Amino acid sequence: MTTPEYISRWTRAAFACILLTGSVAAFAQSNEPIQPLPPVPKLDPGKVALGQRLFNDARLSKNNTISCASCHVFTMGGSNGQAIALGVNSAKGVVNTPTVFNSGLNFRQFWDGRAASLEEQAAGPINNPIEMASNWPEVIGKLTKDTALSAEFKKLYPDEGVSAKSITDALAVYQRTLLTPNSRFDKFLKGDTKALTADEQRGYQLFKSYGCVACHQGMNVGGNMFQTFGVMGDYFAQRGNQTNADLGRYNVTHKESDKHVFKVPSLRNVALTAPYFHDGSAKTLNDAVNVMFKYQLGREGSAQDKELIIKFLNTLTGELNGKPLQSAVPN
Repeated sequence: MTTPEYISRWTRAAFACILLTGSVAAFAQSNEPIQPLPPVPKLDPGKVALGQRLFNDARLSKNNTISCASCHVFTMGGSNGQAIALGVNSAKGVVNTPTVFNSGLNFRQFWDGRAASLEEQAAGPINNPIEMASNWPEVIGKLTKDTALSAEFKKLYPDEGVSAKSITDALAVYQRTLLTPNSRFDKFLKGDTKALTADEQRGYQLFKSYGCVACHQGMNVGGNMFQTFGVMGDYFAQRGNQTNADLGRYNVTHKESDKHVFKVPSLRNVALTAPYFHDGSAKTLNDAVNVMFKYQLGREGSAQDKELIIKFLNTLTGELNGKPLQSAVPN
């Protein structure tokens, strides 16, 4: 029997999903703008281990003092708790450090989206003069002198050995395993209605009804589009002290339309990653929500509604390797 024409597309989708899965909860999940994080991918364990070793190896920096882990601290949500990170010899960077967690799900890397892949991203800090301040000949030379490490590279990358390509590949493979699934919100999406309190569920509904999901959606609750910072007002003029970094994607494309355009950040584990925004100007989630309401939504929003949204945001903290992430940064 054919489906009557008056049954909506939405209803037909519901029937299809329920027939295929046998689960009403499965349809509820598929119909949400935010989806649960996938399981950690099963990648070459040797490359994962090598990438983890490199991630923590300060020899990637010019003076052997800075590693990837120096700026991406796991107990701080994969960021570092600083408005602007410091590099070699305490050189001050230009933007806030994005979280490394779930970065493999982003459609581009860096705030301005200049890297198309994790492999391309991995090369950035190493060669940046105010981050690791090194270069490939120096890094390759140091790592090649490590006999055991060099042998591991040769085993995993027989055609490459220690090279820029193999180093960035191993780092990227490792970073793709840094997913943080099983947040309370993920459990809620999968059908556990008791995973969230009534206030947290109301906060999620407000997050949707106010329009926050226009930019923060998908598995990563962001990270899948560009957006102008200051859609409903001139954030930069009112903040003052503009820098070249504030131009965002314009620095990559040199298009006028890309001025102040940034990759929308993921909100996964956002309760752990203060301060917020590319300039690190929002010290707390409350500060960040207020700015978003004013400059992105163009709305006031009651203090109670904002408080409920923040309660929802706190449910996005997941697990790493089966263990809850711990925060070293106040909310």
